[in-house]
Amino acid sequence: MVCIREVQKDLAQSAKLLIESKLSSFGLGEADGFKVYEDCIKLPGDGLMIFKGMNNYTADSIKSLEGFKRAWWEEAHTASKKSINLLRPTIRAAGSQLWWSYNRTLDSDPVDVMFTGAEVPTGAIIVDSNWRDNPWFTAELEQERLDCLRMQPEQYQHIWEGDYIKAVEGAYFARALAEARTQGRITTLERDPLQTTRAYWDIGVRDATAIWIVQQKGTRLHFVDHYEAEGQDLATHVNWLRTAGYADAEMVLPHDGAKVDAFSATRFEDHLRQAGFAVRTVANQGKGAAMKRVEAARLRFGQMWFDGERCAKGLKALGWYHEKKNEGGYGVGPNHDWASHSADAFGLAAVDYREPTAKRATRRIEIGAGAWMN
Repeated sequence: MVCIREVQKDLAQSAKLLIESKLSSFGLGEADGFKVYEDCIKLPGDGLMIFKGMNNYTADSIKSLEGFKRAWWEEAHTASKKSINLLRPTIRAAGSQLWWSYNRTLDSDPVDVMFTGAEVPTGAIIVDSNWRDNPWFTAELEQERLDCLRMQPEQYQHIWEGDYIKAVEGAYFARALAEARTQGRITTLERDPLQTTRAYWDIGVRDATAIWIVQQKGTRLHFVDHYEAEGQDLATHVNWLRTAGYADAEMVLPHDGAKVDAFSATRFEDHLRQAGFAVRTVANQGKGAAMKRVEAARLRFGQMWFDGERCAKGLKALGWYHEKKNEGGYGVGPNHDWASHSADAFGLAAVDYREPTAKRATRRIEIGAGAWMN
C-alpha cells in the first residue's frame, strides 16, 4: 500500500505517524505482523506500506508503484490534475483500489471535479461523512462546533458541514456574506425593466475582465448578474452584454477607462461609446483606492441583495478576496489574485452608490378660465 500526499518533503508530512498511533491504540505489533521501520511499515504476510509525495513522480518514475494494490491519498483536495492522471493508470493490479479522503475546499479542485463532475470513474463509491456520523463525537468537540458557529459563522459550513470554502481567513467580506445568506439576501432576483441598470467594470488587459449588473431600488442595491472572462477581447464582453439583454445599461468604468491606449490612441470608454453604450468613468480615487472600495462595500453590504445563481462566481470571488500579508504577518492591502477582478468591480459599485433623493410633490392649481400653475 502506498500512502500519498501531493507534497511530502519528509515523513513528518506523511500519514505515517497517524498510522503508528492507531496501531499502538489497537495494540497491534510484530506478533500481529506489523513492524514499523524508519521509512515504511511492514504489514501481515508480505505486505508493505510506503509514504510518497506525488509531485516527486514523473511519467517514468511512477512505474515503481505498479505492483501496489492500494493507494490512499490523504488530503486529496491538494491533488493536482497532473498527479491524478499519473496515478490512476498506475494502480492497475487485479483487485487494486484507490482511496481518496479529503475535505471539500474549492469546486474547481481536480479531485472534487473527478467525483462530482459529469463523468465519475466507473465503480466509484462516494461516501459523505460528517460530525453527525462520528459515534465517538465528544462533548468537547460539540463545544468547538458551537463556538465556531457563534464566532466564525463565515467558516462554519466549510469546517463542520463539508461545504466548499466560501471565505478564507482574512477575507474582507466573509462575515458580511454569511449574514447575507442567513438574512435571505442571496436569493433569486429579477431585473426591473423600469429601473436604471448599470454595468460596473474591472477592465482586464492581460488578465480577467469582470462586470456586475446592478440596479438601485431605493436604498437597496440589487446585483442581478455577473460576468467574468479571462484573456478575451472587448468584442466578447460586448457580445455578452447584448446577448444577456443589457444593451441599454449604463457602462460604469474605473478611472483607467479614460486612459488612452498607446496603440490605437483611443480610450476604452470611447470604444464602448462607439459600440452604442452609454458610458461614465469614475474618477481616480487616489492612493489607497483598493481599500477605499473595500470600506465602501463593507459600509453598504447590508443594503445589498444578490441573485444566487447568476452571481455565483462573483460571490465566490468576494468570499475569497483577502488581505495580503508580508513576512511579518502584517496586512499590506488586498491580495491581487483571481478574486480581485470581480472584487474591484464590486467595490466600484459601492463607491458609486448615491443616496436616493425624495421626489417633490407637484400640485396643479386652477386659477381662472384656462389658466393653471404648478
